[in-house]
Amino acid sequence: MSVTWRDDDRFHDECGVFGIWNHPEAANVTYLGLYALQHRGQESAGIAATDGTSFHTEKAMGWVADVFHPERLRRLTGHRAIGHVRYSTAGASKLRNAQPITANTARGPIAIAHNGNLTNADVLRREMEAAGAIFQSNSDTEVILHLLARAPAGPLDEQLRHALARVTGAYSLLMLTPDAMYAIRDPGGFRPLVLGRAGEAWVVASETCALDLIEARFERDVEPGEALKITDDGLQSFRIAPAGERLQCVFEYVYFARPDSVLWGRNVHTVRKAFGAELAREHPVEADVVIPVPDSGTSAALGFSEQSGIRYEMGLIRNHYVGRTFIEPKQGIRHFGVKVKLNPMREMLEGRRVVVVDDSIVRGTTSRKIVKMIRGAGAREVHMRISSPPIQWPCYYGIDTPTRRELIGASHSIDEIRRYLGADSLGYLSLEGMLKATGADPAGFCHACFTGSYRVGIEPDATPQLRLFAP
Repeated sequence: MSVTWRDDDRFHDECGVFGIWNHPEAANVTYLGLYALQHRGQESAGIAATDGTSFHTEKAMGWVADVFHPERLRRLTGHRAIGHVRYSTAGASKLRNAQPITANTARGPIAIAHNGNLTNADVLRREMEAAGAIFQSNSDTEVILHLLARAPAGPLDEQLRHALARVTGAYSLLMLTPDAMYAIRDPGGFRPLVLGRAGEAWVVASETCALDLIEARFERDVEPGEALKITDDGLQSFRIAPAGERLQCVFEYVYFARPDSVLWGRNVHTVRKAFGAELAREHPVEADVVIPVPDSGTSAALGFSEQSGIRYEMGLIRNHYVGRTFIEPKQGIRHFGVKVKLNPMREMLEGRRVVVVDDSIVRGTTSRKIVKMIRGAGAREVHMRISSPPIQWPCYYGIDTPTRRELIGASHSIDEIRRYLGADSLGYLSLEGMLKATGADPAGFCHACFTGSYRVGIEPDATPQLRLFAP
């Protein structure tokens, strides 16, 4: 049996974007930027580059290092480029949906890379198809291109305003034309997008870790509802929409973003440690050792250990060299799918009362296997601690999530989940504790996956997310 990334009982952010303007090695630097953002998407990667006249795009299924061999990068000439890594939420996992998506228009070629999810994309698509539009993909990003093509004639800035006024949901966009690069964030600011400077070059990326790799200086966040237009004349800011209710995705802090990134003014590792400390205050336990589920639980476990005074150990070791697929032997090995990624250290666990810290529980199958592995290594007690509230609702704003009936937190009490996991105790961080630990205004976050509070309207037939656990 082949096991893929989507079988790993995790939420997945679907995309990362990177763009650079005025750099002699624009494509090579974009390759590095995407490398830093690989955690945001592992299904496909692409780069579009231009020297102001010719326009070239390279994209393929696979990881960044597999897609961009030297010959491919040599074909990407020019001083301007945008890139994309994808984990599909809207649109199937196929090459035709890989980004950047490009089109030849009356004003010349345009390439778009998108992080997010348009909740009304299917409605708009059906409307335009009925009017004669032909779509080459089933990605919601192509909807934006069609809206641009149908906008009234005029400056591209105004056409962008007109097109994006019709979409709802989450979008952090990069758009490249022969004479400009645009960076745009939706009015709620669901997904991160940052501006940096590398010498004379302007850089835009999903996270600051991409700026760090290329030694670019962080300038600021792209603001919700803001568009940045970058040309040879410099940087221009304008509004594509008034800033709405701030709706930053709190799950970026919980799991998606790299711990070395600075997100909305705070280091992600520091916030996750604060989650763990608050979790220790809310759910104290008598124990001998605190261990993380690596790597996502590491920062929170450190915070739990420091707050509780219980010793921190690496009781589970992660194999970082597991590829996107592996073959399960016909002679079944117990918990094979988990054991190929995690191995318990008996020396740290045997005879001890163990606190296991993880960032979230989706359907509980992986957590159940981890608890069994730890008990199998001789732990006397296993106490599960989760540095976020129970996940009870699907996301429509750019996260690959299962249907609600497949979320264990939506249909079971905490004690029922504890019994299913086989843990001696189970504690989730409260919503109030999580929001307080961010150190920011609690009203500025989207937490719909925990509460069902969809503060940007969802169409009755909203663009569906991929069914994470469908056969």
